[in-house]
Amino acid sequence: MLTSLATIAVLHWAVLLVPGFNFVLIGQLAAGGSRDRALAAVGGMTLGTLCWALLAVLGVGVVFAAHPALRLGVQVAGGLYLLQLAWKLWRAGAPQAAADASGLSRVAAFRVGFTTSMLNPKIALFYGSVFATAMPLNPSVLLSAAAVALVFGNSVLWHGGLAWALSQRAVQKAWLRHARAFNRGSGLVVGTYGARLLWQGWRDGA
Repeated sequence: MLTSLATIAVLHWAVLLVPGFNFVLIGQLAAGGSRDRALAAVGGMTLGTLCWALLAVLGVGVVFAAHPALRLGVQVAGGLYLLQLAWKLWRAGAPQAAADASGLSRVAAFRVGFTTSMLNPKIALFYGSVFATAMPLNPSVLLSAAAVALVFGNSVLWHGGLAWALSQRAVQKAWLRHARAFNRGSGLVVGTYGARLLWQGWRDGA
């Protein structure tokens, strides 16, 4: 049991530490003066993590293996969603008042965090393959519950810590001075990631 949990912990932190869309989203909201919205997005992300972990222990990897078209659909949907968000970031203008910098309500921030986590093929791949294969063939209920709690706790710790660190006043001041450049840079990162997902989906489906 401890070996399985240690393996999952190491692999999960490896995935978390690679900057991706979640990092960009939290940075946009927190550095833009919206710590509460950043934390709302974190809530959505961690709920997505919980859902994927539960699906993994219930056998989502087997479903994806048996129905590759389903995995492809998730990948394409995620890519299109990220491209839409990238376009919105690119079109964002000069700095606004701190309270309005994010352009999202708390509910919308939560929804974006949850949706992107659920549609992110990187997350789906981790839970559908890596997470599932780190577990024994017939894990006990205790091990399954511990594994789900472990990745959920990791997600809360990492994403919550990012929201707190990136919402510090010094970071916010830097963001306000260079908001247009940050928005466009973030848009390029998100757009590139979304385009890559679509390319991979086209290549895998070809």
